[in-house]
Amino acid sequence: MNATLIDYGAGNVPSVERALRRLGADVETTNAPEKIAAARCLVLPGVGHFAALIHAVDAHALRQPIRHAIETGAAFLGICLGLQALYASSEEAPEMPGLGILSGKVTRMPDTVKLPHMGWNTLEVLRPSRLLQSIPPGSYFYFAHSFAAPERGVEIASICRHGREFAAVVEENNICAVQFHPEKSGPAGAQVLQNFLRLAA
Repeated sequence: MNATLIDYGAGNVPSVERALRRLGADVETTNAPEKIAAARCLVLPGVGHFAALIHAVDAHALRQPIRHAIETGAAFLGICLGLQALYASSEEAPEMPGLGILSGKVTRMPDTVKLPHMGWNTLEVLRPSRLLQSIPPGSYFYFAHSFAAPERGVEIASICRHGREFAAVVEENNICAVQFHPEKSGPAGAQVLQNFLRLAA
């Protein structure tokens, strides 16, 4: 499987690349618009601030190539901030529009709990999930974030709780995304990536 990894400067690009290669994927890391537009298996990693991701995407003129790849059927996986970028906007940077592929707004998690939400947590599956196939219920995944997507919507396959419920796994047609970091989530995370590669094959 050939996987295209969008390299806009996110700190977790190398670790995601290594995780995909361990599963047998041929990975190309790129910020070239023409390669991203033509990709059939596309991964958008992300850590840090929403504004930094969107600014980098726009600086490299990647917004339309990403949308084109998705609209023409490419299997897409967003990781952490890569999930949040799919939505229309985020409270973290209200002046900067997201990719707008999914409706809704990313909001800050409540200050009644420790932020960032950093560490291991379990998921609640809302409906059958292709990404979570063969993963035992109660499995733990590694999170690191202070903002999160809505907990309800037709695209939400699984939620997590930290102060409030929020989207943990998004699946809509060829679009997949996870709020946690599969590349840091041990065997369960590796299975998520393996499931995605199978979907893309």
